[in-house]
Amino acid sequence: MSNIHDVRRREIKYRVAFDNASRAKQYIGKVLQGDPHNGSDGYLVRSLYFDTLWNRDLEEKKDGLESRRKIRLRVYSPEAATAKLELKEKQGFWQHKRSITIPREMAIHLSTGDYTSLARMQLPLAQQLYRFMSEQMYRPKCIVQYRRYAFIVPANDIRITFDSKLMATEGYLDLYRDDAFLYPVGWPDDVTLEVKYNNFLFSYIKDLLDDIDKVPVSYSKYVMSRFMTHSLE
Repeated sequence: MSNIHDVRRREIKYRVAFDNASRAKQYIGKVLQGDPHNGSDGYLVRSLYFDTLWNRDLEEKKDGLESRRKIRLRVYSPEAATAKLELKEKQGFWQHKRSITIPREMAIHLSTGDYTSLARMQLPLAQQLYRFMSEQMYRPKCIVQYRRYAFIVPANDIRITFDSKLMATEGYLDLYRDDAFLYPVGWPDDVTLEVKYNNFLFSYIKDLLDDIDKVPVSYSKYVMSRFMTHSLE
């Protein structure tokens, strides 16, 4: 059950208008393989983010620090039997993401702010997260949800993703609640285009991306989702 996934890669983000994103998905789909989980509208991504009592990870992202982290639980359906516990660390342009697949019951336990179940796992990452989250007083903060449409190139672990319909909540922190109240975040017609790769990006993919009308951005879905309430603190 506790599969470990370890990825190091570069991630670049752009903002794309909805109509431009729709056209881009059509012609990229003629060249690149779609993610097998794509439906007509992509697939659901829902994450519960953890942060310290004083919101250190949020503030470090807002301050633009070169070295920072995110800790989150992620599911792809409210009916999912498992979740991914992820530690995502950024150093300059590069991201290092390590994750553990855990059962639903354990994910529910972690979402209450009790991390003792991690201490019982005989995995270095679980032990690291238990000590770090306990000592630094991490707490569940926000659920972020969106639809993702993805394309994949196995070589260099390349992924091109289009994320839309961003929503969030800081009041209902149950990952598996099907009727959770979520408020919209950002502009309705905004789509986030993410380009993720290891080593280097192939020239033919660069050519595909050059044809998209896009704007480079460095925002975080987590920061955007907490902006309205955190700005009032």
